[in-house]
Amino acid sequence: MKILYDKTPDRPEIHYPTQWGFKIIGRDKNKLLSCIKEIMGDKEHQCSIGNISKTGKFTAYNASCIVENEEERNKIFKYFEESDDIDMVI
Repeated sequence: MKILYDKTPDRPEIHYPTQWGFKIIGRDKNKLLSCIKEIMGDKEHQCSIGNISKTGKFTAYNASCIVENEEERNKIFKYFEESDDIDMVI
């Protein structure tokens, strides 16, 4: 008889409000910056350039802000995810 153990880590407990970071990856750095500014709107945030792929095809930005709750965090993530100018958000 084989016993299987669930190796999935417990979901981390997040205490809000908290500083939350998003890694935004895309092909056009100017469009990425515009997209970050548009999605963050008037919300105070920080943005810095991350990695650039060896070929220069992809650029990553690190954007962060204070999120008040999980709903707000997921909403911002979804806006980034649905943008045509963003290839990936982490």
